[in-house]
Parts: sequence; C-alpha cells; structure tokens
Amino acid sequence: MLKMRLTRAAPSLLLAFAAAVAARGAEPDLFQADVRPLVEQFCFPCHSGPEAKGGIDLEPFRDEASIQLGAPRWIHVLGEVSERHMPPKGKPQPSQPEREKIIDGLKAILGRIDESRLPKDPGRVILRRLSREEYNLTLRDLLGVTSRPADRFPPDGGGGGGFDNNADTLFVPPVLVERLIDAAAIALKEAPAERIFSASPGPDLAPREAARKILEDFVPRAWRRPVSREEIERWLGLFDEASAAEDFDGAVRTTLQGVLVSPSFLFRVEAPCPESEPCPTGDFELASRLSYFIWSSMPDEELLDLAREGKLSHPDVLPSQVRRMVRDPRSRSLSESFASQWLGIGVLRSGGGPDPRRFPEFTPSLRDAMLAEPVEFFDHVLREDRSLLDLLDGSYTFVNEELARHYELPPVEGKELRRVDLPDRRRGGVLGMGAVLTLTSYPLRTSPVLRGKWVLEEILGTPPPPPPPMVGVLPQDDAPRDGLTFRKRLEAHRSKPQCASCHARLDPPGFGLENFDPIGRWRTAIRDQPVDSSGVLPTGETFEGPIELKKLLIARKDDFTRNLAEKMLAYALGRGLEYYDQAAVRRIVRGVAAAEYRAGALIEEIVKSYPFRHKRGRAPDERQETQP
Repeated sequence: MLKMRLTRAAPSLLLAFAAAVAARGAEPDLFQADVRPLVEQFCFPCHSGPEAKGGIDLEPFRDEASIQLGAPRWIHVLGEVSERHMPPKGKPQPSQPEREKIIDGLKAILGRIDESRLPKDPGRVILRRLSREEYNLTLRDLLGVTSRPADRFPPDGGGGGGFDNNADTLFVPPVLVERLIDAAAIALKEAPAERIFSASPGPDLAPREAARKILEDFVPRAWRRPVSREEIERWLGLFDEASAAEDFDGAVRTTLQGVLVSPSFLFRVEAPCPESEPCPTGDFELASRLSYFIWSSMPDEELLDLAREGKLSHPDVLPSQVRRMVRDPRSRSLSESFASQWLGIGVLRSGGGPDPRRFPEFTPSLRDAMLAEPVEFFDHVLREDRSLLDLLDGSYTFVNEELARHYELPPVEGKELRRVDLPDRRRGGVLGMGAVLTLTSYPLRTSPVLRGKWVLEEILGTPPPPPPPMVGVLPQDDAPRDGLTFRKRLEAHRSKPQCASCHARLDPPGFGLENFDPIGRWRTAIRDQPVDSSGVLPTGETFEGPIELKKLLIARKDDFTRNLAEKMLAYALGRGLEYYDQAAVRRIVRGVAAAEYRAGALIEEIVKSYPFRHKRGRAPDERQETQP
C-alpha cells in the first residue's frame, strides 16, 4: 500500500479519470453491482456521513467513476480490507467470499484506470542541498580528499521514507554555514595540487589569465554544468581582491573556496521548465540525478561529456550508462546509503542494542560485522545483477571470522567479510541477518511484535496502524511468569479486543523468527522451553520456522518488489512519494517482474521512470514574472 497523502485531485486529474471511464462505453458498473452493497453493509456503520470515523466518509462514492476519482482513498481502503484490519475485530465481518469480492472488485476498478490518460505529474523539485554523505563523496571525486569534513556537520534529517537525502529535511542552519566555509578551506588545503592548479603563471601567461584557466576548468566540474563567461568574470573579481593580500596560490584557493560555498555547489540546482507543462530534465541535470542516485556523488567526465553532446538522454545511451555506473566501485555508496536506511539498522551504530550484561558476546567488532553484512550482500546482488529475491531467501551471505563463529558457520579467517554458502536456508536473506534480528529485539528478549512489524513495513510495505492508547505492556524479559512462557503471555495479551486485530497481523511473522535470539544466534529453546516458531497468517496460511515463513513471503514477491520500488524511487527522487507516483511505481514493478526480478532492472526502471526523467512546469505566477 503506497504511503500517500490523501490530497485532493486536481481538476485536470478529475477530467482525465472521467474521460477514461467514459471511454469504456456501457460496461456494467462493477462497484454498483458487486462492491457497494458490501461496503454499505460492513463499512458504512463507521464510515458514512459527517460523523464518519477518521474523517473517512465513503457514502459519496456511488460508481466506478467516483472510485477512480478518489483513487488515493480507495487504494488505502483496499489495503486495509486485504490485510483484514477492516472491519475491526468486534464489528460484523464479511465472509471470506464477500471479502474477496470487495478486494477483487476494487482491484479491478482501480486497475481499469488508463495510465496513458492520466495527467503526468513528476512531482515538485525544490532546491536540494547535498547531504553529508553526498558532500563528502563529491569532495572526494572533485578534489581527491578522503578526510570526510561533512562528518562534523549537524546530522541530516530523515524524511521521504526515512532517507537522509530528502530535500524537505536538508536545512541550512547557521552553524552549518560556518562549518561549510571551514570545510571548503580544509579540503582545498588537503587537495593534491594537480587537482587545483591546471594552469600557473609564467612568461607567457599572466596570473589573472592563469586564474581564468583554473576557474574555467574547476567551476563547471564543481557546479556540474556549463558556466558562462560572465560567471567566470565574477569569480575573477574575487581573485583580484584576494591577490592584493595573498600570493597566486593563496588567491586561487580563496577564490575556489567561494566556489565551494556557493549555492551552485552546495545545492542541486535545476532550471525551471519554460511553460506550465512538465518538461524533460536537461542532460546535465540528468547526469546529476544519475550520479547522486547511484554514486551519491558528482557526475564523472564520461557523463558530463555525454551531457555536453546532448546524448545522455538517448534511449540507447542511458541504459548502458546505468549499467556502467552500477559496475563501478562507486556504486557501493548506493548499498551503504540506501540499504542500511531501508533496513533501519543504522540505529545500532548510534546506541541501543542488547543488554551488555545479558549478552557480553555482542562486542563492538561483532556489531560492526553485523552492520556490514547486509551492505555487502545488497552490493553483491546489485553489482552481480542477481535476483532481488535473494534478499528474501539467499543461499549465501557475507561474514568474517567473528560473525561466522557467531552464526555457527564453518570457520572463516580474518576481519574482512567474504561470501560463504549457507548449509541450509534458515538464515538466508535479510531476515536471518544479525543486524536485523538485533534491531527488532529488546535489550533482554526478542520481540515477535517488533519483528512482525518490521516484516510488514520493510518487506511487504503494509505497515500496521499505531497501537491504541492505554494499551498494556509486556515484561522486558522472557522469563516464565505464573507458569506461562512469554509466548503464552503474549497470546493472552493479544486476546484483548483492543489488541487482537493488530496482533493478528503483527505477531505471526515475528513468531516465525523466534528461533533467533536477541543477537541473532540460532536457538531451539527459551528458558529451557522448546521454541514455538509456528504461526498463522490472517489469510489462513500456516508455517513453522523461518524457512516456511520465507516461502510465504516469496509467494508475495510482487508486494515485496512494489515496496522496494517505492522506497528506492523515493531515495532516487529525494522526496516522499505522492499518490500520483502510483503509475510510475506500477510500471517499475511490471518491468522488474518481466526481467525476472533482476536487481539491475530495478535501477534501470527507476531511471527510465517519468518522475526521474521529468520536472514540473512553472506555476502561472512564475511564468508571468519571467515574461518581458
């Protein structure tokens, strides 16, 4: 289920939907015939009229056309009914055939929307500051420095799916301005001279002309676009002022420091469309979108050369460049930035984790190996163009000596992680990785609730609602009480009416991972009682342990692919997704499925997507301001 804002559809969107419905002619209205009678019976008691719960009034929707006009809301309804969260427990429930009729009817109605008739909205692109990681890597590639000065900047925000490159959260507080100035000076001092001084004054070259040549070489690379003669002249004015107090080298560095604290370097600036309609991104803008998506850094010379020639956006050139960039070692930054944020494991580095008295085996070095494992795994899947389903159930993983011992795998020597084949399927994929299993545990015990919630949110993209107020809490450890194991106490807790509907969704996936202790070791008993890792999903499927659980998750591979596509598209765009991005997500998922779920197809489909290749048109008042 897309995480969408229920914004009102624009008039053009309403007209497009109406046209799409009218184009179908006199087909029978599926909503009126099959779905609305059931909605009236099971939904209207809570969701109709001015007092509708949650402000969700379904009564005005009377036919297919109105459902399609309100597509964002009905996509939400479809997810709630499919996951059996609605109707809530304690209310009259549809029979299984009735529930399936609602689900199948809504899927058919929403699936009839002709995407080609929808007005295309690539979303807003606001001035987007380089994140700390992007700043560090850009200086690395521009100047050849590895000191990572941005690590001393204030932390970036997390938005748009929890990613730190979201434009809405990349503010510029006053303390950051001071550190940006210092960072530029330090980086220029550390940079090798040949990265800066592409010219030097001599008998045939005056100092000012040498500075001009340096600027003409440096500024377009730093700003990731062509630079006009007038812009170069302005920076030469700063060189002239600096030359009154410094020698040539010092004056050049002072000038380039200004270049590195200018908005054109610190922000990813894109020219507005000339008209109100969306327009394709320019080739230089596309080069930056590509490089900051895959490398978290500036475009290289090959991308910039293709942009100068106007060839980068060519349908034969762009896919080959994507494949080249993924094969490049710099693509590891996509795994380090995206994968760790998608899985949420970075919090283990910043604190929290298991109780050191209960789990002294959880050393800093073991934690670091755990954090490196999913990054190494994701990077391997990406660069080897393996199936994305390996992320759910791989037959291998990456461990070093300490982590292999922790997992009870055959011995591995050294601190470096290396690929090893797994003896069975119980640990394969991200669900069996120590970082995920530790993240989803409490300091003294595992938590089927946290683990189940993590599976729903990060694997299937079907997040549960927040818990009701004044809900009871369970003990912080897993010691038996009153003759009941922890699982028995949890089952008693979930029998409460206010808890049952959520726990029916949350707990089963977590139960399937109970063989893993709070730091990811395999176990067969908890407090001398056999582990019960069985579960029953709301849809009726039963399973025992992680191997059978993963089989059920792989059966929902399209849900997994959709969720991964949503998250990676949000990361690539640097913004949260909106309801109008649904068409792009659906096309990405279809393309990945057609390519047998290969990782490279996910990257290529995102790069080909409409919101990645286009930008919004000017607002009417913006157009008027630019007219002579």
